[in-house]
Amino acid sequence: MSELTYPEEGGTRRTPLPPGYHHLHEELPIGHGRAALTAAGEAITTFRMHRAAGAGIRADAPRAAPGVRVEVALGIGPLRLRAPCTVVWTVAEEHRIGFGYGTRPGHPECGEEAFVAELRADGSVWFTVTAFSRPAGTLTRLAGPLVPVFQRRYARHLGRTLRRLTSHR
Repeated sequence: MSELTYPEEGGTRRTPLPPGYHHLHEELPIGHGRAALTAAGEAITTFRMHRAAGAGIRADAPRAAPGVRVEVALGIGPLRLRAPCTVVWTVAEEHRIGFGYGTRPGHPECGEEAFVAELRADGSVWFTVTAFSRPAGTLTRLAGPLVPVFQRRYARHLGRTLRRLTSHR
């Protein structure tokens, strides 16, 4: 996809993550059993998790699919940060559901982020956020070491939100 601002499309599906970026990998338990996986997968792939976490979401389609353009917005008023992305991959397997999206021009970062729910052998359901990114603009360059801290906090916030959404099923 030529509109992406980085060359390693699909890099969040593989290990190791591409070099030259800040790497993020957060895993949080969110529930137990197949019903929890199904509920989590639905919340992730319909962007409900992001909306429930307080993010504004505009998407070309109601569900994540390769090529779907998404704009995530955080904050309010003049402090609202807009982050245009494109879904680059999805997974809908028996034990894993989720997607990864990559940055487009105008995003404050350059890279890719993935959101996946997984049913493990012991029946527990875990939410994983995997990302690689580096500053793409002046604001994120100036924020320096604060950006990874914010990303980690936001990933954990998404996990808590998904746990809440999953437990209400």
